[in-house]
Amino acid sequence: MKILGVDSSAKSASIALIEDGEILSEFFINVGLTHSQTLAPMVKNVLDNTNTNLKDLGLFAVSFGPGSFTGIRIGVSLVKGMAMPFDTPCIGVSTLYSMAFNLLNENAVVCAVMDARCNQVYNAIFDIKDGKIQRLTKDRAISIVDLYKELKFFQKKVIFVGDGAELCYNKKNDYNLNAYIAPKSLRLQRASSVAFAGYNVVVKNGAIGADSLIPFYLRPSQAERELKLKSNK
Repeated sequence: MKILGVDSSAKSASIALIEDGEILSEFFINVGLTHSQTLAPMVKNVLDNTNTNLKDLGLFAVSFGPGSFTGIRIGVSLVKGMAMPFDTPCIGVSTLYSMAFNLLNENAVVCAVMDARCNQVYNAIFDIKDGKIQRLTKDRAISIVDLYKELKFFQKKVIFVGDGAELCYNKKNDYNLNAYIAPKSLRLQRASSVAFAGYNVVVKNGAIGADSLIPFYLRPSQAERELKLKSNK
């Protein structure tokens, strides 16, 4: 089965096509252009370079949060638009869960972190052993201080991954933590990992139709928070 993975959850964006556990093509860009400019051309390049048509795809996998509110909406909307004409199954994948697949060959506690601002990170913790991922926490928004209070109890080495990895790693000496940071080539979100994660989710829980695919937010957007503050005055 051919799976098209889409990630637009942060500054970087990527598209990947996988089949039978192999990456056929992946396009990654991290130059700050808006995802509405970059995603569709990347999809075309990936499909053209692999002689694949949209109707040939068996599944669309997209990172549906947490992350950039605008980026997530663009990625989900793109997938819905591509999937609906052919009734192709879809799956939304946790951005944090997908990043654990970047480090599938490690034997470690993987701490996926994205900068959520306001002195918080979006975070989930996973244990990886023998190529298998076990989720240890739900996706959440958490302060770095509270995150370190949890991490100090793990005996295995901890690897930070995500666009918040450096932010957290730089504080490791303050907490005497056996922590490492993922190499730059594996640190950010990747569409291939979204595709692999999507396949795992579908095997366990099944896919959904494009009409049921919606973003997943851990907290309201800044605009929504400001509107709520105004309404409470």
